[in-house]
Amino acid sequence: MPPRGDTGDVAVNLVDIGVVAGTALGSAVLGSVAGTGGTAVLLPVLVQYFGIQAAVPMVTLANFSANLSRAWIHWRAVDGHVVAWFTLGSLPLTILGTWVFTMVAPEVLTRLLGAFLLAIVVWRRLRPVPPKQHTPAWFLPLGVGFGFLNGLFSSVGPLMAPFFLAYGLVKDSYIGTDALITVVMQGTKLAVFGGAQFLTATVLLYGTMLMPVMFMGALLGKLLLDRLPPWVFILVIELTLVVAGLSFLLRG
Repeated sequence: MPPRGDTGDVAVNLVDIGVVAGTALGSAVLGSVAGTGGTAVLLPVLVQYFGIQAAVPMVTLANFSANLSRAWIHWRAVDGHVVAWFTLGSLPLTILGTWVFTMVAPEVLTRLLGAFLLAIVVWRRLRPVPPKQHTPAWFLPLGVGFGFLNGLFSSVGPLMAPFFLAYGLVKDSYIGTDALITVVMQGTKLAVFGGAQFLTATVLLYGTMLMPVMFMGALLGKLLLDRLPPWVFILVIELTLVVAGLSFLLRG
């Protein structure tokens, strides 16, 4: 449950902080080793703890910060044409998806999130290989679809990755381009959340706290990468998503 304001609940607040920090650290380690999916693991745990209407803005705030740093680090490798076309399609739909999120009942959103988490696992298992593309205009319709999904939830990275790779973005160009696109989408979401008064003191506190913890988790993940096979972490991620997805879908 979210932290309470009176002094009699200090112990509960400390437990809240410990659980959130530990979850963020573990998800960042998983995502760093497996390559993707860490935030998708963090989101359902936050939903169980805070409810979906606080969890999604928290993750959005943390993702915005993390991707801003990645975009800056890999700035020279960013494909500006891909970013422009994707943003042209995603910007209005991210606004629409986020607005729908602020209007729909929490139990409906939770069930939709459950279906989305299961879809991520199915998508990863199918390993779709889109046809090779050579024009950045291809990312306009992709931006429309992923922008709406990102507005409703978060963690669309596992779904987007095959399309970036099919275009030929690899290593720094993939990381930088994906990060800058995510910054634009998450920044748009934060603006809508702010206007709808979803950025409460609790969301800002925990969302800000997630930033350095997830950075530390990414560093730990790098250290583990050479010691444990990535498939172990991928299996943990997918099992977590399946359990959370079924729980949300059935119980709301």
